[in-house]
Parts: sequence; C-alpha cells; structure tokens
Amino acid sequence: MGCRRTKIPIINTVIIGSGAAAYNCADTLFDCGLRDIAVLTEGINTGTSRNTGSDKQTYYKLGLAGDIPDSVYALAKTLYDGGSVDGDVCMAEAANSAKAFFKLCEIGVPFPTNEYGEYVGYKTDHDPAQRATSAGPLTSKYMTEALEREVIRKEIPVWDGYYVAKIIVKDNAVAGLLAIDVRDDGRVRAIACKNIVLATGGCGGIYADSVYPECHTGSSSLAVMCGAQMSNLCEWQYGLASIRFRWNVSGTYQQVLPRYIADDGAGRVREFLPEYFPSPEKALDAVFLKGYQWPFDSAKTAGSSVIDLIVYHETKVKGNRVYLDFTTDPKGLENGFAGLSEETYSYLKNSGALKKLPIERLRAMNPKAIELYRANGIELSSAPMEVAVCSQHINGGVYVDKNYQSTVSRLYCCGEAAGIFGLYRPGGSALNSTQVGSMRAAQHIAEREQSGGNVEKFDADAALSDAESEKLERLLTSAERGVSNVGEIKRDAQRSMSRCAAFLRTPSALKAYRAQTAEKARDFWHVARIDTRKERVELLKTADILMTQAAVLDSMAFQCDTIGSRGGAVFADSVVFHEGECLCRAIPEDRAYRDEIVITEYKNGEILSRSQKRRPLPKTESWFEKVWREYNERHKL
Repeated sequence: MGCRRTKIPIINTVIIGSGAAAYNCADTLFDCGLRDIAVLTEGINTGTSRNTGSDKQTYYKLGLAGDIPDSVYALAKTLYDGGSVDGDVCMAEAANSAKAFFKLCEIGVPFPTNEYGEYVGYKTDHDPAQRATSAGPLTSKYMTEALEREVIRKEIPVWDGYYVAKIIVKDNAVAGLLAIDVRDDGRVRAIACKNIVLATGGCGGIYADSVYPECHTGSSSLAVMCGAQMSNLCEWQYGLASIRFRWNVSGTYQQVLPRYIADDGAGRVREFLPEYFPSPEKALDAVFLKGYQWPFDSAKTAGSSVIDLIVYHETKVKGNRVYLDFTTDPKGLENGFAGLSEETYSYLKNSGALKKLPIERLRAMNPKAIELYRANGIELSSAPMEVAVCSQHINGGVYVDKNYQSTVSRLYCCGEAAGIFGLYRPGGSALNSTQVGSMRAAQHIAEREQSGGNVEKFDADAALSDAESEKLERLLTSAERGVSNVGEIKRDAQRSMSRCAAFLRTPSALKAYRAQTAEKARDFWHVARIDTRKERVELLKTADILMTQAAVLDSMAFQCDTIGSRGGAVFADSVVFHEGECLCRAIPEDRAYRDEIVITEYKNGEILSRSQKRRPLPKTESWFEKVWREYNERHKL
C-alpha cells in the first residue's frame, strides 16, 4: 500500500490543519503521552488563524479580573442562551476556558494585564459580562505561532504539502485517509490511521465576498462525504470587510465615523448614507453602532444592521463599488459633534478623538489599525478603501459531542470546522473554542488509547487497501483532458453563493441555486478539466466547494421553510428603502426552533436536513469526594 511503501508511516492519530486548533491538539496529545501522531497540512503558512484578524481581535473566556462575579455555569449559560447549541458542549467550552487561556499566556501570547497581573476584560457582542481580552489585531496569529513553537520544540512530525482528498471510513469508524502530495507532482498518498482530528477551519471558499484569507478554503466536504452529520450549516456571520486586503472593518474603523462613498464606474462618486436616513447625524449614529455590533443581525435591520443592507443595495442591486473614506469628514459633522447621540459623542470625547477627519480620529484611538493596512499596501490617509458585506465565520460545521467527536467513531473535529455555535455567540468565543475543542479531543483520544484492553486493536491492513488510492488516482487522471475549466467553475459558484445565499436570502433564488448546485456536484467529475497534474489540488478544492455548498444550501432551504429569518440571515423577497426607513419584508422567525439544531447528512447519494432537540445545559456534580472518586476511576489512579 502507498503509505507503507513510501516515507509516510502508519500513524495512530493524524491532525489535519496547521492553525491554532491543530497545533494545540498535537501539543496536547504529546503532553498526554502519545507519540505516534502527525500534523498534515497543505501549507503551514495558510489558514485563517495565521492570516486574519480585526482591529482588536477578541479572545472570549471566563472573567478573570475585578469585582464582577463570574462562574463556569454562568459562562456556559451565556453560550447556551445564544440558541440552537448543545448544553454539554457549552459546559465543556466554559469549564476549560481558563485552563486553555492560561496555557497560551504561559507559552508567550501577550495578553495584557494590569499592574497586579489581572487579565482585565471588556464586553463584546452578546456578552453580559466583561470576559473578552485581546493581544491586538493579530491575536490568532500570535496563538498559532506560539503553539507552533511548542510543536517544533517537541519534534512532533509536521507533514507539509499534503492536501487531504478523502477520509476513509469502515463500519462507521476512521480507517485512514488519502492525500495529494503537492511536492511530488500530485501523487496520491494513502495513510492508515486510527484517529483523525479535522482542524481545517470554516468553509471559507464557498463565497466570493469573503473576509477569509484567499489561501483558506476549508475542507468541510471531507466530513460530509464520509457520512458525518453536520450541524447548523445555515448559521453564519457576515459583516463589512475590505476586499483588496481581506480584513474586518469593525470596531474603531466604524467608530471614527468614516465617509461612505459609492462609485458607479461612470465617473459619479457620491456620499450615499444620508440618502437612506432622516438626517446625516442619524446615519453617523448607525455607523458608530456598527463598530460595536459589527456582524449583521436580522434583529437589528432597523438599527446598525441597516448599514449592511444599504451597502448590499448599492453593490448588488445598483452595481456600484463602495468605499470607506477616512480622508474627508462625512456629512453631519459640518458644525462639529454636537448633533450626534450622547453615546457616540461621549465615546469619542472619552477616547480623545473629537478631531477633524476620520483618519485623525483613527490615529488617536487605534494607530495600529492604520499601520496594519499600510503594511498591506493600503494607505488610509490618502485613498479610500473598498468594502463589501462578506462572510466572516460559520457558526455551524461538523456535529460533535462534548469530547468533540463526530458521529463517525474516532473522527474528531475542532476549531471553526466544528459546529458548536448556534444562533448567537459572544464575539471572540471562536478563539476559545480552538483551544478547548482541540484539548478535549486530544484528551479523549489519549484516554481511549491508554485504556489498554478496552480499545480494539487497529488492523491497518484491513482498514485501508491499495484499491482506495488507485480509485482516486483514476478519477483524477480522468480530469486531465484539456484546457482547464475548474477556476471558472469555482468562481461562478462563489459569485452565485454571495448573490443569493449570504445574509440576504431570497427564497426563490436560494432554492433554485440549491437545485443547480446539487446537480453540479453530481456532474462535476464528468465536466471538470485540468491541464496538468499540478492542478489536482485546485480540482479537489472546487469539488469540495460544490459539495459543501450543496450541504449548506440544503440547510438554508430547511431553515427558510421551517424556521425563518434569524441570527445572521434574513429571508426576504425584497428590501425597499423609503423616506429613510428600511422596509424588509422578512419571513418571521419561529422561536421554538431555538431549542433545536439543524442536522444535515449525506446518505445514499442525497443530502437531507432536519432538526432535532438540543441537549440541555447540565447541572454538574459539585460534591468534591464524589468527583474525586470518579476521576480516579476514570484515570486508573
């Protein structure tokens, strides 16, 4: 078999990915005593953790400072109250929050403290306490680099240049995987393994308008195609982002009140927000709130989220390009700041930012935000910055239990690839989840592997045969038949997804594209062409995008028919603006479904979505002697 004839050995546990979740999983497995592990990645320097952030990228965890009371249960309840998420997962996220956070602090992530060493927090969206912290706009990058140093120091094998094409499952249990060796002219490699941890991030490649780094597409169809159940694929976060350099324009980028301008491509450039509001000052107050309430929220279409709808109207309906201009004051500030709301005025005053021009206010409040764009070739002090409403984060993903194991035995999932968030989540909780989920998965694997006779012996020869890799090789070879068209197929699919299945979803268009995508996914290998073997990865990524889109669209169609508009999405046939008011005739939400999770599954060649009751928030055992006894029994102490 390929993996036994080449340099790649049979491996007990393979972690797919090289971001903050993947590296922490490998590091934790090592600390738990497992050595037969390896990290597989298409590219060490790709992925969301290393390549994205925001003006103050948030890490959300248990409150650890001041006199504001907090507890594991209170944090778990905050996560659970967001809706459509399992209670035992919320408890795991909360209970391990401090432990995961302090590990990052110990290995060098520079989270700030006061003079006494307290990790002082601030409030983020959907956060009733002050649990958020930040190491700056590149928090997740610092996390990834610190964890990578630990993996290198412990000499954990990292197989760079391998794109995983398929997860092999036998009797609903992991048997191995097939990967494309990017360094070896696209050769198929087979790897037999007992456990797989999927840490490939969210399915960022399915949209054209996206703040995910272009090098990150995700690999969600790996789980779909091997039979794992998916959860809440309909639940996303969308928000304003720059598109030349992909970055969230949240927080201070909005609070400094930039001017919103539109270019129709025929020489007409105009400031457009005042046209949609009763007064320019009301428009500015909505922009300020957009900084706090950056993700689009269907419950705020009469408030800050109207900004997203207006930008969509300008770009998708009118066909204009939209920019944020930091070089000129917007309308409404001709006579100073007195016409703004008390909240807007006080914030700018207390921040020492009652200054002329948005760029001066940004320099006073967050100079690093300017430096970030300058480092990426954009000078905010001299030119406008093009923006769009973009996909930013998927709250759904692979359906997992409290140990982050999927419905396929020994297939674990952590980070954004795991579907542990439902309708609403506090901003920054995704970074906490990368650490908690990867730690829990590693600990569960270690407990199973170290429990002796309680775990069956892994028969690699029976698990994976040469026939699996040969079948994939034949399929890939069949596509090498002329001028490549996979780029065109991918771009068309991404543009269509952004047009009809982002935060504003027209039911008829969404369902029509759902039918088209299901057909495209089925016919892909009959129509796709590549020039050379070097395009094999691009071929497989395009197939992944179509299959993932098919699953996501099915979940969205189910949501449209049964649940209605909620969270980050509005289902509406039209959005009309009249005399400063947004008239969004949305399908209303059936709130009973906040106690349900949308499950999507690939069975017998068909994708089907349904809902099921979520698991309740547990009341945990608090009698120490009982917990101590159970712990000792579990760990054979």
